[in-house]
Amino acid sequence: MTDFIKPRLYLITPPVADAESFAPALKAALDAGDVACVLLRFAPPDENARKKIVRSLVPLTQDCGAALLLPNDPQLAVRAGADGVHVTGPGEQLDAALDSLKPDRIVGVGGLADKQQAMTAGELDVDYLMFGDLDPGGESAESVLERASWWAEIFNVPCIAVAHDLGEVAALALSGAEFVALGPGVFDDPRGPAAGVTQAQEALDRMEART
Repeated sequence: MTDFIKPRLYLITPPVADAESFAPALKAALDAGDVACVLLRFAPPDENARKKIVRSLVPLTQDCGAALLLPNDPQLAVRAGADGVHVTGPGEQLDAALDSLKPDRIVGVGGLADKQQAMTAGELDVDYLMFGDLDPGGESAESVLERASWWAEIFNVPCIAVAHDLGEVAALALSGAEFVALGPGVFDDPRGPAAGVTQAQEALDRMEART
């Protein structure tokens, strides 16, 4: 592929209970590759606890050149200073996020059940579409690859292809997706999160060298 453009990485965190204990792992992951975005997910349901986590991790993330996104909560994104939100599925929640956050903050969308939903979402002012589930066990790797390749070939809105296994990264890099997301398992890598991100980045670099 002569027109290959190397994707950047997008990190999906596991549910985070405490910023102080998670910060070293996040910093190690961010330092290990070209990470564009981090989707920060939460363990505590309490909004004040979530706000504290966000406010602690926003500077760390931004200092590493990445944007910090929150799932499905545009109000918290504004109050805590996050860079935007990732909304699951089209509908009223996505419309509300676009109304309240654009153009100053990022709004992305995933959880798209089929190609029609993807095209409908792509007609809105979203910053990206995500193909693949946030956690493993849902959409197959083959389906993610097929949908990302279809989207990237036809449409201009950037897309993210989710890899829950590091062995999937190389194929997804060739799909045309602008970003490859690493599932939360990268933070549980027994070698440490930096090792998994480094491995993914090396796979992207190899694909670029071959094209």
